[in-house]
Amino acid sequence: MARSVTQQRKAINTVAAWAVGLLIFFPILWTILTSFKTEAQAINDPPLFFFDWTLENYAVVQERSDYMRFLWNSIAIAGGSTVLGIIIAIPAAWSMAFVPSKRTKDILLWMLSTKMLPAVGVLYPIYLIFIRLGMLDSRTGLIIVLMLCNLPIIVWMLYTYFKEIPGEILEAARMDGAGLKEEILYVLTPMAIPGIASTLLLNIILAWNEAFWTLNLTAAKAAPLTAFIASYSSPEGLFYAKLSAASTMAIAPILILGWFSQKQLVRGLTFGAVK
Repeated sequence: MARSVTQQRKAINTVAAWAVGLLIFFPILWTILTSFKTEAQAINDPPLFFFDWTLENYAVVQERSDYMRFLWNSIAIAGGSTVLGIIIAIPAAWSMAFVPSKRTKDILLWMLSTKMLPAVGVLYPIYLIFIRLGMLDSRTGLIIVLMLCNLPIIVWMLYTYFKEIPGEILEAARMDGAGLKEEILYVLTPMAIPGIASTLLLNIILAWNEAFWTLNLTAAKAAPLTAFIASYSSPEGLFYAKLSAASTMAIAPILILGWFSQKQLVRGLTFGAVK
């Protein structure tokens, strides 16, 4: 029997949820506000909450840097590494979820343990390999590296979602004559679309925000938006207003993607409830 909730409790929960949400979003909000300030206003102490807005920083950033080139590199690297990881992880997660062996749990723990290794510990060998293979400062090289970095997370998430799918459904598909390819493509994947979608979104964000590998394995040709932001931290000092403008331009696509994904999720849940 559902527990009754008073209007006062609902109001308190709503206020608390908004407070936590605003607290989490405040750094992003402050970055956006700072991007519309002058450099003098950005470093003012105490901070200014009311100021004369200006678009000068965005004009300077766009004039100094080719934003669209950095944006395209980020889209290609984040999207490419995520899609490649999904293609590899779906069969791996399927085998671990539905055809487990004695070592399946050990393999999963080993894969997760690789995330505990500091990235700087393998930078030197990977850097030398990239030089030898001619993949330094290339989108292909970054796609491969980021895919390998995020592959344990992708496999773990898909494995968790696949374990929730009854194995009897796949057995019924086999009895109807479905082969391994048809079983994965036409039976398993459609049923796991919510899990695959959330895995895609998470790994796109992880790859989009990756700074260590993008700053160390690129120079100019394949540099994504993380390098674009870092270029505004110079020996002359930090230009907070311009750095905030560059950061706002870098996070805008992710904010739009997150808003769109949230709208689609709410629409899907509403449709499911009505249906």
